[in-house]
Amino acid sequence: MNANSGGPSSKSKAGSLQPSETSFKRKRGVFQKELQHMMYGFGDDPNPLPESVALVEDIIVEYVTDLVHKAQDTGSKRGKLSVEDFLYLIRKDTPKLNRCTELLSMNEELKQARKVFESDEEKLRKVFEADEES
Repeated sequence: MNANSGGPSSKSKAGSLQPSETSFKRKRGVFQKELQHMMYGFGDDPNPLPESVALVEDIIVEYVTDLVHKAQDTGSKRGKLSVEDFLYLIRKDTPKLNRCTELLSMNEELKQARKVFESDEEKLRKVFEADEES
């Protein structure tokens, strides 16, 4: 049988910069524990079948890889990849878009809180250094 017979492994798109499957080997089972917990959280058995976890992992990795390649294609016009490229791709999927914007805003809040904490820590350090010198 020909390797390009239209099976599930021949999903490479013409003109895209995807590496061939033989040049990129990923470790399987990297997300196994996390996926087991997520599957249980969504109503599966506490210990789902390893085949089920592997299938879900394959689907997720394929989805994320495809999304990144599409974002790269979108971002290549500007020369770099950005968060907006991903938001553009999921703009029609309202729940995903809302969750992403929520997570991005939470990330920004955390950055600001860390910045304030670090500046306060720096001020305290200067005060303590001044006290030690006197």
